[in-house]
Amino acid sequence: MATKYKRVLLKLSGESLMGSKSYGIDPDMLQHYSHQVKALVERGVEVAIVIGGGNIFRGLQAADSGIERVTGDYMGMMATVINAMALQSAMEGNGIYTRLISAIEMKEIAEPYIRRKAIRHLEKGRVVIFSAGTGSPYFTTDSAAALRANEINADVILKGTRVDGIYTSDPEKDPAAKKFDDISFAQVISLGLSVMDMTAFTLCQENNLPIIVFDINDHGNLIRIIDGEKVGTLVQG
Repeated sequence: MATKYKRVLLKLSGESLMGSKSYGIDPDMLQHYSHQVKALVERGVEVAIVIGGGNIFRGLQAADSGIERVTGDYMGMMATVINAMALQSAMEGNGIYTRLISAIEMKEIAEPYIRRKAIRHLEKGRVVIFSAGTGSPYFTTDSAAALRANEINADVILKGTRVDGIYTSDPEKDPAAKKFDDISFAQVISLGLSVMDMTAFTLCQENNLPIIVFDINDHGNLIRIIDGEKVGTLVQG
């Protein structure tokens, strides 16, 4: 059966790796993501991943601890590398071929980012894990996801969250919140909805790269999405 999307970029938050813990990495969550990604690979989908570092360190909050913004952002990038290494280890333990790529040179543990090489890895069926954000301060991992997705010519960004799409307000706080099945980039901006940070969102809008926001904790959602089922909220146009 042909899939709707051939090449996808999966964006995961660092917090999603915590599972039921208050910080750090839950081994059960590593296995959860590993099995979902393996199902995509077995269907012939080319998968790239960008993961955040908020479960270990959040750069934006560093100022509260007396750490300057730029230093804090670099510390956050290091946190994403730790998460990416953990994810790589779990995936390879489940028989998935991977390549870990870092936007900051760490030749002992990760390849440097070279666009053509990353694309070649995808073409060979390897899961590419992008770490260290964009390699520059002041940019979030959302921005890294948007940048890399455009650079590798991904068909879609799949943003895994704790909720099953985009709502008029936070569904965890407002029981009257209504879900969007489809929404345009312009509508997201006019309604002031939070999907990605504005730098990332604008990059997707300018390049007409669709975003699907969905519940990553529902085990079958990734397969449903690449099969073309309506899951979560699709942002496009």
